[in-house]
Amino acid sequence: MFPTEVSGAIAPQPLSQSQPQIPHFIWGSRTYLMGVLNVTPDSFSDGGRYATAARACAQALRLVKAGADILDIGGESARPGATPVSLQEELDRVMPVIIGIREQLGEIPISIDTTKAAVAQAAVEAGATWVNDISGGVQDPSMLEVVAKLGVPICLMHMRGNPKTMRGLTEYQDLVGEVGDFLETQIGAAIACGIPQHHIIIDPGIGFAKTANQSIELLKKLDQLQARLPYPLLVGVSRKSFIGHILDRPNPLDRIWGTAAACCMAVDRGADILRVHDVAEMQDVIKVADALMR
Repeated sequence: MFPTEVSGAIAPQPLSQSQPQIPHFIWGSRTYLMGVLNVTPDSFSDGGRYATAARACAQALRLVKAGADILDIGGESARPGATPVSLQEELDRVMPVIIGIREQLGEIPISIDTTKAAVAQAAVEAGATWVNDISGGVQDPSMLEVVAKLGVPICLMHMRGNPKTMRGLTEYQDLVGEVGDFLETQIGAAIACGIPQHHIIIDPGIGFAKTANQSIELLKKLDQLQARLPYPLLVGVSRKSFIGHILDRPNPLDRIWGTAAACCMAVDRGADILRVHDVAEMQDVIKVADALMR
C-alpha cells in the first residue's frame, strides 16, 4: 500500500487494531466531535467572541456540556488572508485559556491549533494533549521533532502556502492524489522523527488552498484518501465558504444546516473526527449519521 521510502523518510505502514489507541478514542466506534475555540480577534466566523480567557473558558464549558469530545484551542486565525501573529502574542492568547480549561474541566482532551513548535511545547506542558498543525509540520521545521519528544499525538493537515497566500495556490492536476502525496510525505517525516504511527491523525484541509468546487470534490472522495492512508481522519467543514457558495449565504453564522449536511457526507466517507463550531446541533447529526452509516 505504501512505498518503501517517502522523501528519504521511513514509510508509513497500515495501522492494525492491535496498536495502542490515543487515550479517550477508539477509532471506528463512532464519530468524535472537536469543538472549535478560537481565542483570536479575527477568525472567520467567531473572531473576537472569546478573545479573553474568561469568555473562552466559559465557552469551553458550554462546548463540553453540548457533547464535545475534544477542544481545539487556536490563537492565530487561519482564515483566508489572515496576517500571522508573533510567537509571544499567540502564547499570550492561548496559555491562560489552556490553564483555565485544565483547571475547570479536568481530563477533557485539549488540542492546540498552532504551526509553531514553541507554542506546541508550552501548550502541552500546560495541559494540552494534542497538536493540530494546519501546515502539516512544514511551517516550523522543528515541529515534528518537538512533538516526538513531547510524546503526544499530532494532526497533519494539507495546505499550500499559508492563510495569507493560499487562495492563489489552488491549481491541481489530481486533487485527491496531490493531497494524498503531501500527507504521505509528512506521515513519513513524522515517523522518521520518532512520532509513533498511532499518534498520527490526518486532515485533508477542506477550504485550505482549495476552491469551493475543489472542497466539494475532496469531501466526496474522502474514502479514497482514507483507503490510501488508513489513519484517523479529521475533517473540518464547519461554516466554511464552500457551504456559503452552495447556499448563497455569505454570513458563516447562517450555514449551520449546510454544515450538518456536509458532516453527514464526511461521516459516510469515513471521517473519525469532525471539527465544528455548533457542537450541540452536530451532536444530534452525528448520532443519527453513525446509527445509519456505521
